[in-house]
Amino acid sequence: MNAYKILVVTAVTAEAEAIRPGLDSDLIVVGAVGVGPAAAAAGTARLLATGSYRAVISAGIAGGFPGRATIGGTVLATRSIAADLGAETPDGFLPVEELGFGNSVLECDPALVKALSEALPAALTGDVLTLSTVTGTQATADRLAARFPRAVAEAMEGYGVASAALGAGVPFAELRTISNPVGPRDRAAWRLADAFAALRAAAPALKAIS
Repeated sequence: MNAYKILVVTAVTAEAEAIRPGLDSDLIVVGAVGVGPAAAAAGTARLLATGSYRAVISAGIAGGFPGRATIGGTVLATRSIAADLGAETPDGFLPVEELGFGNSVLECDPALVKALSEALPAALTGDVLTLSTVTGTQATADRLAARFPRAVAEAMEGYGVASAALGAGVPFAELRTISNPVGPRDRAAWRLADAFAALRAAAPALKAIS
């Protein structure tokens, strides 16, 4: 069994290819596992079973909450939150905690967050939401912003990656770069090139924890 220090998990190959160049593959393994929390959890668990890792990083592009995260910026999660894990009721959304069925909030490892923050001093820290459905209306964006006042971004994999890392007893962190505002779906407003450029620029910071 090969031993590696850091596992970096992305959703899609394009994200992995933005991160991988310049990193020592003997120290940092980068793998794409699929879109969404279920694929992320299963793929991360599979990769963790192939080697010995001391940290897992969920990385990729994300939507940023307007007024909190800027397009092309970099964010580091302090917590990864499964924002749609729970139940809909006539009185509003009930998180899974209130149903007595588990936990929708997973803390990122403070030492990893500190190391990444020091390597990326311009990065914004805050909660990153995991959703199975990308926000596409202003009403949903407003509800999420009100429910999660510390949320800086939303993506689709962090909580799944974190769950697999927790199950394996491996510290976890989440790094995202912002491609679009959370809100009405408008592909013309997405700045994927800026987000991928930021992801490439942030990748060397992973060496700080390797």
